Order: sequence, then structure tokens, then C-alpha cells
Amino acid sequence: VIQAVFFGICVLTDLSSLLTKGNDSQEQERQLKKLISLRDWMMAVLAFPIGVFVVTMFWSIYIYDRELVYPKLLDNFIPAWLNHGMHTTVLPFILIEMRTTHHEYPSRSCGLAAVCTFAVGYILWMCWIHHVTGVWVYPLLEYLSPGVKIIFFTAVTIIINIFYLLGEVLNNYIWDTQK
Repeated sequence: VIQAVFFGICVLTDLSSLLTKGNDSQEQERQLKKLISLRDWMMAVLAFPIGVFVVTMFWSIYIYDRELVYPKLLDNFIPAWLNHGMHTTVLPFILIEMRTTHHEYPSRSCGLAAVCTFAVGYILWMCWIHHVTGVWVYPLLEYLSPGVKIIFFTAVTIIINIFYLLGEVLNNYIWDTQK
């Protein structure tokens, strides 16, 4: 969902940019700048770090033991192409976006705070679902003791923050900018 919303905003930004080109409307320029800021924030805080995290974690665990993240039973409901759409294509598309469009990253402290907020929110959502249904969204969590879950959730949050920093460094390298 994050990737779909992000790339939808990218398309909207590009279309708006094309439609306002040559137009002297201050209001349209102001709205376009807001849209670009939203696109850049989403890229920095959500699309890149979460996208890279999903691809690396999913396929790492899948290769180790697919039943821990994507039980074979799901093959009956989710076709292979959709699985790759959710867990593979995210990475090349996000790298292409980073290479073709310069993104302004927020200040490091604001960006990391936003990434942590998202990670903690997602972890709480998973715990809430387990509390209500008695089933973990990811089967892997069933096998972890409460203490190990806390360590796992902390490690996941740290990894996502590292991917945020990697995205910032990669963006600056590609576009040869320094903060």
C-alpha cells in the first residue's frame, strides 16, 4: 500500500508539473511545491526504508524457511506474480525512482523520528491484531518468546533506521549533494 500510494503521488507530481509548466500562477506553483515535498518525504521516510526492509527481510526469511513468513497454503490464494509484486519489484522500482528523481530528505532527526514512529505503529498494529484474533500476522512471531519478540522488534526498528540512513547517503551520492 505504501508503494502504491507513493508511486501514485509520483505520477500526480509529474502530471501536475507538466500541466503547470509555463503557467505563471503562484497558487499552482505553491501547490506543486507542497506535492513535491510530500513525495520527497514519503520517499525518504516510507518508500525507501520500508521497501528495502520488506524485500530484504521477506526473501531472507523465505529462503531460510518460507513457512515463517509466507506459508505454502498462501500459494492457493495469492498467485506468484502478486507475491513478487509485493515482495520483489519494490526494490528495483524504488531504486529507479531514486536514480531518476532527486529527493530532498528531511532533517536527519525528523526523518529518523518519523521512521521510528511508523515502525512502532506497525509493531503495535501487529500486536493488536494478535490480541484480537490470537493469530500473528507473520507466522515467525509465533515461535518467539515474549523477550525475544521485544529484541526482534527493537532490531527491526534499528534496521529500518539504518535503511533510512542508507537511502539518504545513496540519494546524496547519486545527486552529488551534501547536507
